[in-house]
Amino acid sequence: MKRNFLDYLFITSKGMAMGAADVVPGVSGGTIAFISGIYEELVGSISKINLQAFKLLFSKGIVAFWKHINGNFFVALLAGIGVSILSLAKGMKWLLENEPIMIWAFFFGLMIASVLFLIKEIKRWNLATILVMLISGGVAYFITVIPPLVNGGNQNLIFIFFCGALAICAMILPGISGAFILVLLGAYHTVLDALSSWNFKLISVFGVGAVTGILSFSKALKWLFAKYRTLTFAGLTGFIVGSLNKVWPWKEVLKWDTDAQGNAVAVWEKSISPCTFKEVTHTEPQIFIAVLLAIAGFLVIYLLEKWSNKRSKKH
Repeated sequence: MKRNFLDYLFITSKGMAMGAADVVPGVSGGTIAFISGIYEELVGSISKINLQAFKLLFSKGIVAFWKHINGNFFVALLAGIGVSILSLAKGMKWLLENEPIMIWAFFFGLMIASVLFLIKEIKRWNLATILVMLISGGVAYFITVIPPLVNGGNQNLIFIFFCGALAICAMILPGISGAFILVLLGAYHTVLDALSSWNFKLISVFGVGAVTGILSFSKALKWLFAKYRTLTFAGLTGFIVGSLNKVWPWKEVLKWDTDAQGNAVAVWEKSISPCTFKEVTHTEPQIFIAVLLAIAGFLVIYLLEKWSNKRSKKH
């Protein structure tokens, strides 16, 4: 695919949206990639980083290697993710701590819109399609409601390796974040402590697990898109529907924990009605503002999809 500077700038903007989503616990950058139309290219490009790519590097040089792995796409996307995380992380964290209903409402509207547009990609409806969507939706919902293992403290290297692999797979899957999977496994604080204390042994094992996971899982997803495209879209759409419970704006905290700085952090919540929210949490539900922000999130995806369609028609 031949792209110009504006095309790569557009990819960078999508990377910025992915980076902003990754800052929010429970929201996956994969969700943004999926709803912004670059998911398949991202998965396909990751799967091309293999032995053949390195053979090309040594036999035909850096240009052939770069073209094979879609290097320009990676640079544009990673630049956006990096800029976003560095510039928006503090703002997003402030919003989560001070205006959680607003930020969750925006993401809820965004994900509702994404589901409606992704359903259009399912070209053939039958019993298998419906079953796959229901099962994947059920699995995603179950993941959002099961109680996490808080402060597991397990430093077994095999366990850390698999945590890295599972977390990175969750980041590719739309709907569930890698950080959320680490919380469920009880490895979130172990990994954070390793990063803050520069425990190179644990960081290296986690990193190797992440690389192994992303390369293996991306190949599996690429194969699924090639062989079972409709069922794969049905499964991924179901996964997003099931994970809507995680981004519901009104929640009751069931379990608290402390982060590395000693601050209280909610690690297990359940969704409740906005009508009972004030009674349970002694906080105003801000229903009107939440609805407006959900509509804004919906419109972001609607306009993005319209613009993408217009650009694809031009090309």
